[in-house]
Amino acid sequence: MIPPPYAPPSPETAKWRVPDLHPEGRKYVIIAGAVSLVALIWLGWFVAWPLLGLTLWVALFFRDPVRVTPSGDGLIVSPADGLVSRIERVPVPRELAGPNGLGEAPLIRVSVFMSVFDVHINRTPIAGTIKQVVYISGKFVNAELDKASEDNERQHLVVEGRDGRRIGFTQIAGLLARRIVPFVKPGDMVAAGQRIGLIRFGSRVDVYLPDDCACQVVLGQRSVAGETVLGRVGGAVATGIAQ
Repeated sequence: MIPPPYAPPSPETAKWRVPDLHPEGRKYVIIAGAVSLVALIWLGWFVAWPLLGLTLWVALFFRDPVRVTPSGDGLIVSPADGLVSRIERVPVPRELAGPNGLGEAPLIRVSVFMSVFDVHINRTPIAGTIKQVVYISGKFVNAELDKASEDNERQHLVVEGRDGRRIGFTQIAGLLARRIVPFVKPGDMVAAGQRIGLIRFGSRVDVYLPDDCACQVVLGQRSVAGETVLGRVGGAVATGIAQ
């Protein structure tokens, strides 16, 4: 019998695994664990149990799961896990405006709100080169409020794709957040869905879609960083409110 010219590979399966703990969170888990241990030794289980629960929550907050970014031309993926809380046309922040940024015309802004239970590792919406990273200190009002985009601690980023299209997005610290941690700097080349930073303890990310990109999500939808398609060049606009 003549063997076939091509033998298909043996079947493989995708398996669930426990998400990794991001290195940025290790010291917080160690501190919380040490406090829990001291409470257990000196004060007993009654006091230690809530602290052990807090330690587990800190570990979950800094979890860093694997994400599979969809491939294809003209796709803009979500930079954050969370709830799509706003979709509206607004003026571009002055830090992102101008000929070296996103221009002067108002753009569609998609806001993704991250609760303290969401993954807080943020990712780039497209592949390309980081053109701007602008950090601004500020207040810590509730990130769900519209004024948070102008008053809160925030970090603006612009990434330019290989086709010259620029996408701007902003990490906004929230009510409990006190630190935005960048992983990239201007000039860095990034792949779509690559990790670019994190925000500690509750926050929001705004994405500004170019006029030739149609929004692909609706209000109330849950997005997954690096996987959910927020915008598509030349696509049909998604409408409605998630039920």
